[in-house]
Amino acid sequence: MNNPSLKYLFVIIAALLLFLMLKGGRDAGISGDEYFHYNQSVSVYNFISTLGKDTSALNTPNTHLKYYGQSFDNLTTILIKWLNIDDIFLFRHLSCSVAGWLTAMVTALFAIWLSGYGTGILVLLLFALSPTFLGHAQNNLKDIPFALSYIAAIFFTLKFFLNQNKTKIYDALLLTASIAFSISIRSGGLILICYLFLFFIFFYLHKYQEEKQTDIPLVRRKFFKVLFISLAALVLSLLLWPYGQIDPLHNIWKSYQVMSQFPTTIRQLFEGKMEWSDLMPWYYLPKYMAITIPLIIFAGLMAFGILSKKILNRENWLTYGFILFSILFPIVFVIYQKSNLYGSWRHFLFVYPSIILLAAIGFSHLFNYFKNKYIIVLILLFSLGLALHPLKFIILNHPYYYLYYNQLVGGLDGAYGNYETDYYYHTIRQGSEWLTKYLKTNKQDGPIKIATNFSVIWNFRNQPNIKSFYCQYDERSQVDWDYMIVSNSYIPVSQLQNGTWPPKNAIHVIYADQIPVCAVLKRETKLDLLGYEALLSGDTANASRNFAAALKINTQDELIFYNFATALVREGKTDSARVVLQSALKINPGYEPVLMYLGNIAVTQNNSREAIGYYQTLIGFNRKYYEAYVSLSRLLADSDISKSRGLLKTCLTLNPGYKPAIVSLADSYRKSDPEVAKKYDKLANSYK
Repeated sequence: MNNPSLKYLFVIIAALLLFLMLKGGRDAGISGDEYFHYNQSVSVYNFISTLGKDTSALNTPNTHLKYYGQSFDNLTTILIKWLNIDDIFLFRHLSCSVAGWLTAMVTALFAIWLSGYGTGILVLLLFALSPTFLGHAQNNLKDIPFALSYIAAIFFTLKFFLNQNKTKIYDALLLTASIAFSISIRSGGLILICYLFLFFIFFYLHKYQEEKQTDIPLVRRKFFKVLFISLAALVLSLLLWPYGQIDPLHNIWKSYQVMSQFPTTIRQLFEGKMEWSDLMPWYYLPKYMAITIPLIIFAGLMAFGILSKKILNRENWLTYGFILFSILFPIVFVIYQKSNLYGSWRHFLFVYPSIILLAAIGFSHLFNYFKNKYIIVLILLFSLGLALHPLKFIILNHPYYYLYYNQLVGGLDGAYGNYETDYYYHTIRQGSEWLTKYLKTNKQDGPIKIATNFSVIWNFRNQPNIKSFYCQYDERSQVDWDYMIVSNSYIPVSQLQNGTWPPKNAIHVIYADQIPVCAVLKRETKLDLLGYEALLSGDTANASRNFAAALKINTQDELIFYNFATALVREGKTDSARVVLQSALKINPGYEPVLMYLGNIAVTQNNSREAIGYYQTLIGFNRKYYEAYVSLSRLLADSDISKSRGLLKTCLTLNPGYKPAIVSLADSYRKSDPEVAKKYDKLANSYK
C-alpha cells in the first residue's frame, strides 16, 4: 500500500481533517472545566510575569489545579496575552483543534513508519469517524494535548531504539520534548519515563536472545542517553509549572499521588443510577469505552487479533507488544487501584490513538490478506456500513460529537437516562445564543436575570442588562430569575427516563438525535420564591399560601413541595405535610431531602417500620447521605445492634471524619463496653 499517489491522497485527507476539526472548534461551546483552567493559566502567567511574586497559582484548595502542569492551557494563555486576542475561548478551541489534528497526524505518521501510507490514510479516516475524540478536540485542552504527547512518546521511543542506523538526534529531541510535554500537562506523564526504561530492558534482552551476545559499551551508552533524556524531560516539564518549580522532586511526586487518587468526587449517571465517582464498579472505564467507541474501530481491532499471526514476526513483536502494553497497562492499573473516575473515559483519551493505530493496521492487513476482489468488496461494504452510524451522528449533530454512543446501547437514544450525555455542558452556548435572539426579538432590553447550571458569563459578556449566575436545577424555585438555561446534566434520573424533562415552561429545547440535551426555561411565577422568602422570615402562614398558589401553576418542581411541607409542619399540620412530600416523590422518587424528611416525620410519629423504609431507600439512592446512616442505625439499635453498628462503620468507611456517626458508635458501646466507647469519644473529640 505504498503507491506514490497515496502520499498525495494522504495530504489531501489530512488537510480536509484539519478543516473539519477547526470548524468543530469554531462552533464549540465552553467545556465544563474551561473557566477553571483558564483562570489558573492566568495565575500561572502572572506568576511568570512577576518572577514568582504573584503566588495565586499555588493557592488552589478547591480546584487542586496547582497539581496540574496544564502547560497547553498556559501556552495558549501566553499567546492570548502577547497577541491581545479578544475572543479568548475561540482561540483556545482552535488551538485545541490543532492539537487534536496533530494527534491524528502523529498517529498516522506512526502508521506509515510501521506499515506504509495506506495504513496512514486509514488512521486519518478512523479518526474522522471518532465522535468522542473529535468532540473533545473542540475544547478539552488537557486530555487532547496529553493524548498527543503520549502517542508521540510511544512513537519516538520505538524510533529511538529500533532505527537501524545510529540514533538520529531529532528522534532523541522529539522523544525528550514528548515526555516533557506530557509531564508538563499532567504528572501521570511520568509513566512515559518508566516505559522508556522498561523498553530499554526488554529491547536489549530481546537483542541478546537473538544475537546470543551483548555489546556492553553500546548498552552503557544507550543507558546514559535514556537517563539524560529522562532528566532533560523532567527539567523541561517544569518551565510553565509553578508548583513543580518550587520543589521539583517532592512536588512532582506529590502531584502524581494526588492525580492517581483525585480528591474531588462527583456523582455521575451510570447504568440508570446516580453514583459517586469513587464508588463506581470496576468496569466503569472499559464499559464506557465499549459503548462510545464506534464499532468500526472494534472491527479493525478484531481484524488485528485474527490476523496477528500474519502481522507479528520475530522482528516486530516487541514493537506491537509495546503499543499494546501502552493501551492496556493504564486501564488495568486504574482498575486495580480503584481510582476515582468520572466524565466517561475522557481522562483516558490518551490511549485512543494507539487503539486507532492497531485498528488501522488490522484493516490494512485484512485488505491485503484476501485476493478475491468480491471478498474485498464485501469487506468494504461491511466497513462502510459500520462507518455510517458515527458518520451520520457527526453530520446531524454538529458540534455535539462527544455525545455519541454506539449501537451496543442503542445509540444516544438508548443511553439517554442511563448514562451521561452533556456532562461537559457543550450545549449551553447554543442555548445562550438562542435566548439572546429571543430577547432581542421580543425587545426585552430591561434588566434580566438568567440562571444556569453552567456559567454563561462569557456568552452574555456584551449585554450589560443581563445578570447571569449559577443555580442548581433542583434549587431553581429558591432563586430569583427570569430565564434559565439548563444542560441535561444533574437532572433527576426519573425525569429523564419518563420524559418529564424538559419541564412544561421550556420555551426552547436543543436536541441531539431527537434527545433533549438543553432547555431554555421562562419563569411562569415567582410565588414559589415569595413562599421561600416568607419561610426564611418565619412567616409560615404566608409561606403556605404562596406555595399552594405556586403549585397550581407549577407541579414539576419537587423543592416547592418540600418547602411547602416544611411550612405545614411548622404550622402543626404534619399529616398534610406527609401528603405533600409523597406528592414530591411522584415527581422525583429519589429526591433525598424528601426521603429524609419523611423518615424523620415517621420517627416522630413512632412509625419505625416506615422510617426504616425511607432511610434505606435514601441510602440506596445516595450511598453518601451520611445522616441517613445515623438515623437508621438508631432505629435498629434495640433490635439488631450488630447491624446498627455495621451501618455506622460503613458510613465511616465512606467518610472517616463524620462526627455524628462516631458519636453514635460510642453511644452503642456506652453500656456494653465503656472502654471502646471512650476510644470513640476520643476520636469524636479530635474533630470539630
